Amino acid sequence: MSESSEVNIAIVGATGLVGSEFLKILEGWSVPIKSIHLFASDRSAGKRLAFRGDELTVEETTNDSFHGIDLALFSAGADVSERFSPIAARSGAVVVDNSSAFRMDPQSPLVVPEVNPDDLNGHNGIIANPNCSTIQMVVALNPLHQVNPVKSIVVSTYQAVAGTGTVAVDELNRQIRQVMAGEETSPEVYPHQIAFNVIPFVDAFLDNGYTVEEWKMVAETRKIMHMPDLPVSATCVRVPVYLSHSEAVNVEFTHPMSPQEAREILANAPGVAVVDDPSHDLYPLPINATGRDEVFVGRIREGLAHPNSLAMWIVADDLRKGAALNAVQIAEEILNRDLLDKARTGAART
Repeated sequence: MSESSEVNIAIVGATGLVGSEFLKILEGWSVPIKSIHLFASDRSAGKRLAFRGDELTVEETTNDSFHGIDLALFSAGADVSERFSPIAARSGAVVVDNSSAFRMDPQSPLVVPEVNPDDLNGHNGIIANPNCSTIQMVVALNPLHQVNPVKSIVVSTYQAVAGTGTVAVDELNRQIRQVMAGEETSPEVYPHQIAFNVIPFVDAFLDNGYTVEEWKMVAETRKIMHMPDLPVSATCVRVPVYLSHSEAVNVEFTHPMSPQEAREILANAPGVAVVDDPSHDLYPLPINATGRDEVFVGRIREGLAHPNSLAMWIVADDLRKGAALNAVQIAEEILNRDLLDKARTGAART
């Protein structure tokens, strides 16, 4: 920033799971924060949330909420983002939006800082944060892709209930108690019991038999990696885990790559931690990834279905790297590249 090293931040959706994670991450942020404003729906207005020893009051999100804001972090759903993100951008803020509203908008960069940070240079005031499952996969695959171009990806996800929000976490808790008490469960958030069960879809079904979540992984991976024709097939599954998504990935490369070469590349890749010693029961687990910032990769082995392929297991905290952390890292890149001034200049012309 040219005029001041301090930033004014807004969090929209501050009372949700991702909003709470924003606050936790910003607690230890090295960038000086001049002010932080918390916004949510009218139902949550008036709540008070702790931040750096103070209590901040949550306000209702309105058209006037973004005057003087430098960075606006959104995690309140696509409808809210579609309404308020353009207003925030016209006010001079740079928006980092965690919803699906702008991910496939050609004018909005879709960014994972370890993969495509240069895409931020063309932002129009709104930057899209990718889907949680997409983020962790491309963080793990991109370092390998830079050495040996990827030809195709087949991925199956095992997604925690936190990805659906607080209501899903509450439902899992309630159903566990009901099952242990010998009672009938009462599914509300999901169409079937999630406790002690696996549900083979995430989000709504499309006419082609895939789900919205699966198609997000296809389209977003292609956009982030700048490979519009990359063959990607995804199967997304909801599992009775509270936090952290897991993925079984089979990736085909242009040339042969040994598992050991992949381990060595990933061991030096930003944001990646290799945990891969099955002989000592060491491999990524969601329980160990929870609360951590890294994308964990293990069980790296030769793929048997395609030549030049590897199979691997990828795990990450879906609220941190899969959502809030990635958004904050985007904000850091915006500041490092002095891109706030571009937003202000654009707002002044409108």
